[in-house]
Amino acid sequence: MNRVTELLHIRYPLIQAPLYFLTNAELVAAVSNAGGLGTLGPHAGQDSLPDSRYTALDRMRQEIRKVKKMTENPFAVTLINGPDMSFWRPTAEMFVEEGVEVVLINEVLDAEIYDFFRRNRIKTLYRALTPTVANSKEAEKLGADVIIATGFDEGGTVPTRVIGTFSIVPMIADSVNIPVIAAGGIGDVRGVRAAMALGAEGVFAGSLFLTALENPADEKVKRLIVESCAEDLLLFRTLPAYYRTLPTDLSPKLAELEAQDTDRETMFEAMNGYHSLWQAMRLGNFDRGIVSTGTGISVIKSVRPAAEIVSDLMQDFHKGSGV
Repeated sequence: MNRVTELLHIRYPLIQAPLYFLTNAELVAAVSNAGGLGTLGPHAGQDSLPDSRYTALDRMRQEIRKVKKMTENPFAVTLINGPDMSFWRPTAEMFVEEGVEVVLINEVLDAEIYDFFRRNRIKTLYRALTPTVANSKEAEKLGADVIIATGFDEGGTVPTRVIGTFSIVPMIADSVNIPVIAAGGIGDVRGVRAAMALGAEGVFAGSLFLTALENPADEKVKRLIVESCAEDLLLFRTLPAYYRTLPTDLSPKLAELEAQDTDRETMFEAMNGYHSLWQAMRLGNFDRGIVSTGTGISVIKSVRPAAEIVSDLMQDFHKGSGV
């Protein structure tokens, strides 16, 4: 055991990234049952986007209840962040009502929010879009239990600073006294070992779990990831910083615009905004969206159950390994 497993009451220091609508109760429960910490992302388990915040809140409540029927182990839920955080309290109160034990807070540094979770004995994981020494220290001061240090190697919305995972991890780990989790580009046990050697006390994996059998991503997405490597990824500037994509029908247009040094706003519109990921990765519409992954996909060779992924990543922590 280490500080992460002790704090979160899990067997292995592994957190499955929320992946927004590319999570569901089945995936989260499978990860938690295997000894990691499964995480429900916003819109988890949904086949359509909600028509209101209240619809989203009710859907999340139902998905939490599904997870609790499938596992007795801890799992995390994501507190949705955005420019308007006025809805955080109804969401947080629902987490308390449903017995959530761990909450992932993206970006937000608000004393009232951290105080609320601490008073209700809920552990908090802080994850900045772009981790810095300053925001990590502030999160620690506010009472976060764990810092997730995300490098430029990650999928989805990547940091605004081009600092790789294995550069950002020691920088953040040396700046705070609470545990640090490495995120970005970790695809097999070698990445886990490297992260731990650099001061991380656990890992946070997303792209790898896109290929889990239980993941609701379109099957074309899973095949594409397995058949691709990091050399296939296109990186382009957009809002809020950068995105990268594997080849889709939309990719040539984005590549052409990037080559023309197109402004970020136009690029964001061309990729169909945040709906781009929903269209391509959830619905399989490669002509209307992108397939975003981290750079660690080169070592992903098959679609397999989440439990096998957890076991492989955490092989150094298996009983009798000496770790």
